[in-house]
Amino acid sequence: MKTAILKITLKRFFIYIIMAILTLVAIIPVYLLLINATRSTEQINMGISFLPGTNAAYNWKALTCRGFQIGQGFFNSAFLSTMTTLVCVYFSAMTAYGLHVYKFRGRNVLWIVILIILTLPGTLSFIGFYQLVARLHLLDSYIPLIVPAVASAGTVLFLRQYMSSVLSMELIDAARIDGSGEFRAFNLIILPVITPALAAQAIFTFVGSWNNFFGPFVFISSTRKYTLPMLVQMLRGNIYRTEYGGIYLGIAISLIPILIFYAFMSRFIISGITMGSVKE
Repeated sequence: MKTAILKITLKRFFIYIIMAILTLVAIIPVYLLLINATRSTEQINMGISFLPGTNAAYNWKALTCRGFQIGQGFFNSAFLSTMTTLVCVYFSAMTAYGLHVYKFRGRNVLWIVILIILTLPGTLSFIGFYQLVARLHLLDSYIPLIVPAVASAGTVLFLRQYMSSVLSMELIDAARIDGSGEFRAFNLIILPVITPALAAQAIFTFVGSWNNFFGPFVFISSTRKYTLPMLVQMLRGNIYRTEYGGIYLGIAISLIPILIFYAFMSRFIISGITMGSVKE
C-alpha cells in the first residue's frame, strides 16, 4: 500500500515539474518582452536582463514620434479580427452541421477533400488568389482577408468531431417535429449546444487574425488601414540608429488585447476540448 502511494506521489511530482517547466517556457519570452520595453537600446544590446529598466517614457516618446497611430491600429486589427472570427466560426459550424446531420451523396468525398486541404500549405495557392483579388479590384481592402475565413478546414474538422460526440439527433428531430425550420433550429438550438467548441475556435481564430502580418502586408497599401503588426514593422530606425526599446514597447502594446482576450476566454478552451473528447 505504501509503495503504491509512493509511486503515485512521485508520478504527480514529475508531472508538476514538467508543468512548471512548460509554464516557464511560455512565460519567460513574454516577460523578457515586457522588460525590454522598459530598457534603452544600449541596455538591450548589452544582453538579457530580468530586471525592468527606467526607459519606458523615452521608449513611448520614440514610439509615438514615428507616426505609430496606435488608436487606428487597434481599431483596424479589432475590426479585422472580429469579422474574421465571426465569419470563420459561424460558417464553419454550419458546414460541420451539414456534414454531420444530412445524409447526401458525395458527403464522404467532400469530407476527404476537407482533410486533404488540411495537409496543404496555405501559401500554395497564394499567388493565384492574389491574381484573382487583383482582377476583382479588391486590393487595399479587408475583403480578401475576411471572406477566405469562410472556408476553414481546420475549424470544420474540430466542430464536426465535437458535434459527433455531444450532438444528439433526437434533439434535432424534436425541433423539426415542433415546426422549427432548419436555420432556426441551427441558430437557436444547435449553436448554444456547441458553445464551448465555438468559443475555443473563436479564440484560435481571433489570435491568428490579430497576429497575421503576411496577408495584410500583401493586400493592404493604405497606411490608414494598417493593422498593429504592420505598424510595428514600421518602427525600424534609419541606417544610423534603431530604437529597439520603442520596437519592444510597440510589440508589447500589440499583445495586450490578445492577453486580455485569452485570459477571459481560456476557460472555454478547456471546456470545449474536454467535452469534445468524451462521448456520452
